Amino acid sequence: MPKAFELPFSRLDSYHGFYAFSAFLLAFPVFSQDPYILNIFIISLIFSILAVSWNFICGYTGIFTFGHQAFFGLGAYVSALLSMKLNVSPWFGLVIGGLASGTISFLIGLPCLRLKAAPYIAIMTLAFSEILRITCMNLVNLTRGEMGLWGIPNFPDVSLGSYTINFGGADRVPYYYLILIVFIVLMICLSTVLKSPIGLAFKSIRDSQEAAESIGINVTRYKLLAFVASAFFAGVVGSFYAHYILILTPTSLFNLGIMVEIMAMTLMGGLGTFLGPVLVAFGLTVGLEYLRFLGDYRFITYGILLVLIVIFMPQGLGKNIFKDRELAT
Repeated sequence: MPKAFELPFSRLDSYHGFYAFSAFLLAFPVFSQDPYILNIFIISLIFSILAVSWNFICGYTGIFTFGHQAFFGLGAYVSALLSMKLNVSPWFGLVIGGLASGTISFLIGLPCLRLKAAPYIAIMTLAFSEILRITCMNLVNLTRGEMGLWGIPNFPDVSLGSYTINFGGADRVPYYYLILIVFIVLMICLSTVLKSPIGLAFKSIRDSQEAAESIGINVTRYKLLAFVASAFFAGVVGSFYAHYILILTPTSLFNLGIMVEIMAMTLMGGLGTFLGPVLVAFGLTVGLEYLRFLGDYRFITYGILLVLIVIFMPQGLGKNIFKDRELAT
């Protein structure tokens, strides 16, 4: 076996890395407002949130799910249909989409998470994603199936005194900052939880459910809490996606390929690390976009990079770049 690669320089603290990266993202539109580039960054932020939320349930709590895209798609459809059929504001849809995903995840997790065997929740979430995909394909009168749910309203404009933030035009800056806010809120919530006694309970469950029970931790309750929180943020970003893309199809939302991308980003970034999945989500999304001239061959680069990281950095980039262990263990 090749020896794991170690960086030769003193590694950064992940908090400082997060602050620096957030500052870069906040300032980025000042230097470039090209809609194409901003769209790539928006997609990167969407995948970052999905990767971080899945990393929370799998990397920090030890619950392997294989249907995270189901909660993403559910939030998208719930928010889109409410705004189209009942004229519910997309601003409320962001929260309602997250709550819908969180509620369904609670109902799914309640029977499954009582079991200690890992495959049950993976099979259940995968089956749930397929059920949603097939249901949305066949409810043509409601979702229009594979013809696509189009005509989804934009986010309403926001007035700040004499200045109006317009979400209806071709300008991508408002959408960029909106999804950036969601990303920063998620990362702050995650860091706060991980440094609290709740975070220690999650990690103890991941390391040994029997040991966690022996010290009085209600394993089922904490597993449900992590599962619902993870699904909530997936639903929120799904709602944003619906009002950003403005057209939804079951195949595009509940595609197993989305789950594979989320897993790849998390594993390459470092399962159970704070910032690693985010950096890989940006690197892969931006990198693959600029390799479009290779056509389908660009995914060969994706595969080669994944193999190299698995061989030389089996714990992922995050545990090689950042020195703090309290967030990465």
